[in-house]
Amino acid sequence: MMSVVHRLTAGWLVDHLSFINQCGYEICDSFAYPGGVTLNTSVTSTGGCYAASTFAATSSSRDGLIPSPGDATETEGRTTKMIYVFREEFFDVSKPHIAAAPEQQLWQGCPEVSLTEIKANSNREEHQEGTKSGVRDSVPSARKKRKRKCVFNQGELDALEYHSKVRKLIWEGTLHLVQEGLKSGFLHRTTTELSCRKDVVPGHIGCGLAELCEMAKQFPAVNESDHQAVHVLDDETSIPEQDLLSCVTENSSNSAKIVVLMGQKYLVPPKSSFLLSDISCLQPLLNYKKKYDVIVIDPPWENKSVKRSNRYSHLSSWQIKQIPVPALAAPNCLVVTWVTNRQKHLHFVKDELYPHWSVKTLAEWHWVKITRAGEFVLPLDSLHKKPYEVLVLGRVQGDMKETLRKSEDVLPIPEHKLIVSVPCSLHSHKPPLTAVLAEFIKPDVECLELFARNLQSGWTSWGNEVLKFQHIDYFTLLQNEN
Repeated sequence: MMSVVHRLTAGWLVDHLSFINQCGYEICDSFAYPGGVTLNTSVTSTGGCYAASTFAATSSSRDGLIPSPGDATETEGRTTKMIYVFREEFFDVSKPHIAAAPEQQLWQGCPEVSLTEIKANSNREEHQEGTKSGVRDSVPSARKKRKRKCVFNQGELDALEYHSKVRKLIWEGTLHLVQEGLKSGFLHRTTTELSCRKDVVPGHIGCGLAELCEMAKQFPAVNESDHQAVHVLDDETSIPEQDLLSCVTENSSNSAKIVVLMGQKYLVPPKSSFLLSDISCLQPLLNYKKKYDVIVIDPPWENKSVKRSNRYSHLSSWQIKQIPVPALAAPNCLVVTWVTNRQKHLHFVKDELYPHWSVKTLAEWHWVKITRAGEFVLPLDSLHKKPYEVLVLGRVQGDMKETLRKSEDVLPIPEHKLIVSVPCSLHSHKPPLTAVLAEFIKPDVECLELFARNLQSGWTSWGNEVLKFQHIDYFTLLQNEN
């Protein structure tokens, strides 16, 4: 697949942006209005891969302005095609968020470091951060940060011990993949910032989806017997909020669609379906009557910083256990769960959650985040934040005959694989797993993502922000043809 740039024994170097744009979005007119104005509602796969900087955006409108994605454009008896791609600047990670010391840079090779030395390095980092804080923060704040000195709590000790076991594997595997990326020109040791506009995304994007799901709890209950289980998209663009929130929305066509929700436009890729709802309103997904061979889960894990910031909702371990994975999973279903670097969550998934769902843990993989120059985005031995995240892979256990039949001609899940990529700067926009999982599942299987914030062709996605990164303003006009 195009999104896998290199595949080595260690894992995969993945191009997240290419995955989003590998087919492109070609918007063609479908409604003709008096005066030659066309409302563009159908988005067709272009069949080619584009980088967002390949073409200059042009416009066919008479005043010379580039139309917003999906807006009406004037035509004079000609078909208008507009190609949109995901905005490239969201992947412009040219420098590390925190630069590593020279001896800790990827190119120096992985030094043999004991757990004691990692603790000492973390203590130095803690002291440096406290000193920096003293410059920009209040004196009491700086004093509070320096007060900790060399004391680690049990969670930090567990995290350090885990890190000491995986750091060499991550360092060496990433180095091999980065070297291949540099040879092929996908990565560049010297990078310059893109000339694309760097403005932040307007505040309205993605806002209101979670709130809308919360409001939907107050809607009158629908009668299951006479209520449709799925809303199939046609050429209409506006969907009543209650319809969108009470059943699965499906785009079964070969063309993408634009839907309008609360005045905002969202792109729905071809052959995809989604349910926008709160976790307490999952019944429409069960009513969809599908069993999934792959289920990817990205839970909003509870932690202190999330509680303090109040930026997004989080779920307790008990709430996550209530997700009806057994009712959604096909026999031998591959379950993949994203886990933060807190050992508490990793142990919960392996020791409680998966057994509760009758899932057998098979492997732990790591997503490693690098810059366009091939450096870790954070020092590998940083105490507070690591440049990697964990994925726990397992399979649903059930009827042995059915499991054996389904596992025929499929490679077993290997342990300790790396997915290395330049991360999206948008919060919690994880890299796609479609390409890297392809060799471990049969073709044309049913795939489901839970707690999704974007859609994928061939997948069903659920979450209370499932359309967030499909907002039209995350895309840019690539080419306009008449």
